[in-house]
Amino acid sequence: MSQRPFKVLGIQQIAIGGTSKTRLQKLWVEMLGLEVTGTFQSERENVDEDICAMGAGPFKVEVDLMQPMDIDKKPAVHTTPLNHVGLWIDDLPKAVAWLTAQGVRFAPGGIRKGAAGFDICFLHPKASDEFPIAGEGVLIELVQAPPEVVVAFGKLAA
Repeated sequence: MSQRPFKVLGIQQIAIGGTSKTRLQKLWVEMLGLEVTGTFQSERENVDEDICAMGAGPFKVEVDLMQPMDIDKKPAVHTTPLNHVGLWIDDLPKAVAWLTAQGVRFAPGGIRKGAAGFDICFLHPKASDEFPIAGEGVLIELVQAPPEVVVAFGKLAA
């Protein structure tokens, strides 16, 4: 195996799905005090989400509260309450190339702009014959860290 040409810096987000954002907001916003910093809707991804934040600066963690736009369509963002985990990556294109070469399966869609404006892609939760390494039931989002996040995590490691 060749040397890994990228670093996982930290948790960028967690995404929580349910049938009602209102019910999710009751806990995460009203009870726990997270701030809603944006919203995102995508018919292609069948999602209506509120983007919330905990923490600040480069160590802020995004908490996405998601409900399906159509409860009968796929992807069913509400059927797994912890929908996915997002990881900050220092060099997303290098990570995707290297992981693919190692046999990691990615979900369709490739690298694209995510809800929070960062480039993202997803590791598939299930392996295949062609790509025997996957999330073992967990959808994992890889998120290109902006320069200030890369620098902040670099200082922690020093």
